Amino acid sequence: MDHDHSESPPFWRSPAGLTLLAAAAVGGFYLVTEHTAHLFGALPYLIILACPLMHIFMHHGHGHGGHGHPHGQLPRNDHEQRAE
Repeated sequence: MDHDHSESPPFWRSPAGLTLLAAAAVGGFYLVTEHTAHLFGALPYLIILACPLMHIFMHHGHGHGGHGHPHGQLPRNDHEQRAE
């Protein structure tokens, strides 16, 4: 069981990743302070765009991958199981 511990750090901990984070922070600050009117103008569109993105990423593709209940049936809650 000889493990190789010479893995590279994650991207966000590398010099390029830290530089990208710093540039994004400066750019975000500039957007908020200098272009507030433009930012608020795009806000309704960003909220509308967030809805399908949250649906996709929070449902994980609707595969559900076998949660222990047959297809087409909802899982029973604990209260119904105790009544039996």
